[in-house]
Amino acid sequence: MSKKFSIVLALIVISTMSFTACAPAALSAEAAEEEAMVEEVMEEEAEETLAGQLQLAGSTTVQPLAEVLAEEFMAMYPDLSIDVQGGGSSVGVTSAGEGTADIGNSSRNIKDSEFETFPELQVFTIAYDGIAVVVNPDVELPTLGEEQVRAIFSGEVTNFSEVGGSDAPITIVSREEGSGTRAAFEELVMEYKDENDETILAPISENALLQQSNGQVRTVVAETPNTIGYLSFGFLDDSINGVAIDEVEPTVDNVKNSTYPIFRPLNMETNGDPSPLAQAFLDFILNSDGQAIVAEDYISVN
Repeated sequence: MSKKFSIVLALIVISTMSFTACAPAALSAEAAEEEAMVEEVMEEEAEETLAGQLQLAGSTTVQPLAEVLAEEFMAMYPDLSIDVQGGGSSVGVTSAGEGTADIGNSSRNIKDSEFETFPELQVFTIAYDGIAVVVNPDVELPTLGEEQVRAIFSGEVTNFSEVGGSDAPITIVSREEGSGTRAAFEELVMEYKDENDETILAPISENALLQQSNGQVRTVVAETPNTIGYLSFGFLDDSINGVAIDEVEPTVDNVKNSTYPIFRPLNMETNGDPSPLAQAFLDFILNSDGQAIVAEDYISVN
């Protein structure tokens, strides 16, 4: 028991003895005040002793957001160290499930097969993120329908002139297998229902230039003529052009008002209940301060 807590407890005992003859209402108010004092001291002591290490791994979409959140949390607790690594959403799920990371990061829904492999997996949605279709700045393509996007990325459409653009061959840029961004894009765009109401997945063209991160997709699209790709809203900047989907611009506000259709959850996972340290970090992310950071580039969960 700390010295601070002992002093407060002693004062409470003395004050309780002094006021035993008081009216019941006064005693009730005094007891409530004393209980609040104890809780405040215990909370302060818990904060003072929050220390240790956390290892996070997984989605390269979640990575920069997790890094900013970690920096803010570590500023509050100097004895705490949080290391955030990438690797992709599948790596995040596996790392959490196998216990090689305290928290896994993923930018897609968890697959049924992953829950079967790691039945104790717990999932915490910390944000939502739109996926934007983007083109090189020299490509003039004001809007695309979802079917047109699917036709482009499957290789069925090979020239921008077929979808309202100029006469130029299309070069597709995509994420690699195992990417959460790719998995979400496949689920939200490349899957469709056929005439028998069967779900069909149109494969992304084998001629696509595969990249290992959202940042690499952005760089390749920005620097390579006649390219089209897809990436997280968090990576949109002036080096590339976002394409409207059915005339709806890829913006956070349009995801929030349900007019932009391509978005997915950003998740953190633990194997079973989070450790006390991991739980404290997750609580911070999901409270108002953490969600204010999320809302700077992504869509908050509250």
